[in-house]
Amino acid sequence: MTWIATVPYAEATGRLKTLYDRVKGPDDNVDNIMMAHSLRPHSMEGHMHLYKYVLHHTGNKVPKWMLEALGVYVSQINQCGYCVEHHFQGMKRLLADDARADAIRAAFEADAPELAFDGAELEMCRYAEKLTRDPAMVNEAEIEALRAAGLDDGRILEVNQVVSYFCYANRTVLGLGVSTAGDIIGLSPNQSDDPDNWSHA
Repeated sequence: MTWIATVPYAEATGRLKTLYDRVKGPDDNVDNIMMAHSLRPHSMEGHMHLYKYVLHHTGNKVPKWMLEALGVYVSQINQCGYCVEHHFQGMKRLLADDARADAIRAAFEADAPELAFDGAELEMCRYAEKLTRDPAMVNEAEIEALRAAGLDDGRILEVNQVVSYFCYANRTVLGLGVSTAGDIIGLSPNQSDDPDNWSHA
């Protein structure tokens, strides 16, 4: 599951058990990326706050499926199969259009988002790609391109934060050897109108 020791749900006590109970899904399943934090519960708590507020918050204006799609693209670029599989399923569920979801995944795998997107969605993907691959080369021109495509600055901030979050999550997974073994793929804390509800379903 990971290259470092983790505490399984059945053995958790104290603060860790409290956090596990907040994030768990069916059958007391705790996603492996969260379990990777089990030796330092405070970092799991920080991770979940960031994850929930950046990706699953009712204050966001960019459609959630598109935020998930950006997460899939960033994870594909970073070769983080764990996050690709989890968030592709989340995107697919939100889109409720399997053919469209599969076309998006194929475009990302080809590193050619223009095969599945145009307009503002394509500009979001282009920004995500540059910020992921070469962050020091991002400049104001990328922001102007997003504005020209119709995004206001609040939506641009959302895109920036989702891309930044997934780079963090990818490095957590890749740096600790987190695998999907034993995970239920595609669960997420979907109660966007309740930022304190972390339960996965």
